[in-house]
Amino acid sequence: MSADVTLAGIAKMIDHSLLHPTMTDKDIQSGCELAKKYRVATACVKPYATAMAAKILAGSGVGVCPVVAFPHGNSPTAIKVRETEHVVRDGACEVDMVINVGKALGGDWDYVASDIKAVNDAAVSGRAILKVIFETDYLQDEHIIRLCKICSEIRVAFVKTSTGYGFVKQADGNYNYKGATDHNLALMRKNCPAGIQIKAAGGVRTLDDLLRVRTLGVSRIGATATQAIIEEAQKRGIK
Repeated sequence: MSADVTLAGIAKMIDHSLLHPTMTDKDIQSGCELAKKYRVATACVKPYATAMAAKILAGSGVGVCPVVAFPHGNSPTAIKVRETEHVVRDGACEVDMVINVGKALGGDWDYVASDIKAVNDAAVSGRAILKVIFETDYLQDEHIIRLCKICSEIRVAFVKTSTGYGFVKQADGNYNYKGATDHNLALMRKNCPAGIQIKAAGGVRTLDDLLRVRTLGVSRIGATATQAIIEEAQKRGIK
């Protein structure tokens, strides 16, 4: 194990995800307590739960990161902006937004760039930072590269692979997703300057997954398996 891997460093790579549509307020509250216990980077919550999460996490060093236009990114830009302004007022220090995937696939890059910039401006005005979710399962390399260029020009804080809910119909008729593949993470790192961080989400479920994507230049992951990751690190003697 590399000497620069620490328990605190691993924890601060994690946005603890509390986004499943069936999660109740009680589930979200318990998840925030777990995020506080392990001192992760943020608790990633549904927008309506921002104020509740901020109250639980106050003074803990764990941020609140609600999601905007989640999970499909199809809201009009004005609604994304209003949603961003709302969650920032409620205590968000980070915001994750989903791009309009159809606009990207259709080549309407001016729309995509304007959409991202408007949300980034709203987040930064509220002293929050923005992570831009590409939903890479729906995209080809050329789309990912173009999105990296746009996000680099706008100077967002993070680019992010997936929502974890971008299910694609497979050959057998079932729906599944790949999420944060090594190929796409390497592509994103290569096409973004060092000042823009990479978040891997979707399929990062173990300590070894976290350590692997870290070597690819990832500085943050979205995870539901936070407890298992931290406990495995402790078991391995990481201090």
